[in-house]
Amino acid sequence: MGEAKTLPAAGGGEAVGFGDAVLTIKGLVVKYNTFRGELTALGGVDLNVRRSRIIAIVGESGCGKSTLGLSIIRLLPVPPARVAGGEIHFAGKNLVELPESQMTRLRGTGLSMIFQEPLSSLDPVYTVGDQLAETIRVRDERVGKPSYGPFRVAPAPEESHRTASRLLGARLPRPRASRKYPDEAIKALREVQISDPELVAAKYPHELSGGMAQRVMIATALLEKPSILIADEPTSALDVTTQAQVLELMRELRDEIGASVLFITHDLAVAAQIADEVVVMYAGEIVEHAEAGQLFSNPMHPYTEGLLQSFPRKFKDEEKLKAIPGDVPDLRFPPSGCKFHPRCTYAFDRCRVELPLAKEVSPGHRVACFLRQ
Repeated sequence: MGEAKTLPAAGGGEAVGFGDAVLTIKGLVVKYNTFRGELTALGGVDLNVRRSRIIAIVGESGCGKSTLGLSIIRLLPVPPARVAGGEIHFAGKNLVELPESQMTRLRGTGLSMIFQEPLSSLDPVYTVGDQLAETIRVRDERVGKPSYGPFRVAPAPEESHRTASRLLGARLPRPRASRKYPDEAIKALREVQISDPELVAAKYPHELSGGMAQRVMIATALLEKPSILIADEPTSALDVTTQAQVLELMRELRDEIGASVLFITHDLAVAAQIADEVVVMYAGEIVEHAEAGQLFSNPMHPYTEGLLQSFPRKFKDEEKLKAIPGDVPDLRFPPSGCKFHPRCTYAFDRCRVELPLAKEVSPGHRVACFLRQ
C-alpha cells in the first residue's frame, strides 16, 4: 500500500473539441466465449470520430484495437464474439441493431476496412482489374448509376493460369482474349503509384508483392470513396520505403475525399507520422485520447508514458529504453480496479479497488486515471 507518485503537471496545448462526429461509439462492450471461459475484449468504449481526421489507435497486442475496428464494420467472428452492450452510430443509424442486409450496403461506400494481410482480402481466382471493376459496379449500383456490366473472370497469361490452378488445387476457367478494364480502375492504380497499372490489372493476387497488394487494397478504398476507412496494421509487414508511401496515400485519401481514417497500429513512430489524434487502449478500454502533438509532448496516463519511454525517439543512444514491467492481463480474469495498476509505478490504494472513468483534463484531452482527477 504505497503512496502515490506524481506525474508531470498537465500542460496547456491547443484546444481541441471532439464534436461534429461522423461516427459515435457509446459504451461498447464486446465479449468472447472461449473454451476456457468468457472474456471481455472491449469494456465500455466511448469514441467520437470527426470528419477528415486520422485517428491512430495504439496499444500493445491484446488491448482490443482490432476488435474495435471489426466491431465498427460488423465483421466480428460470431460466434464466439458478441456485442454485449453499447451503441455505434453512423449515418443516422445504430450499427449494432442494423439488419445485415442494410449493413452490407454500408460496407464499402460508407465504411471500409484494410486488413493487415491484404492477400486475405483479395479473391485469388480473379485478377486485380476485375476485382476493381466489381468494386466500381457495386458502388454505382448503390447510388443508381449504370454499371460496367457483369463480373467476369479476367484474362490471364497461360503461365499465371497454371500457377493459380496449382495453388488452389482446382481447375480455373481457361484464359480468354484480353479486355479493357474501366478507366477509373486504371486511374486508381496509377494514383497509388503503380507504374504499369494495365499490367498489374491483368495479374492475379498471388503474383503481387506485399507492398503492391497493399496498394491495390488502398486503390479499392479510393474507388469505394468511404466516409470512414479502418486500417488495421496496414504497414506492419512493409519495408520502410513502402511504408512511407502507404502513409502518404492515407493522407491523400483523407484530403481528396474527406474520409476519416482509424489507423490501428502498435507502432508509435508510425502514429506520430500520420495521426491528427491518438487513442491509447489498454485491456479493452480507452485510457487516453488527445491531439497527437499534445499526447506525445505531454502524456497524462502512466501507460501512455510507459509506451513513449519504450521506443527510441533520438538518433543517438543517449538514454536507455524503459520497458513496461509485466504483461497485458488475461481478460478472462482482469484485475480489480484500474486494469493497469499491477504494472503501474504510480498506483495507490484507490487504483486497486475502483475503476477510473475517462475525464477531460484539458481541452480535448481525455484521460482515465485517478492521478488526473
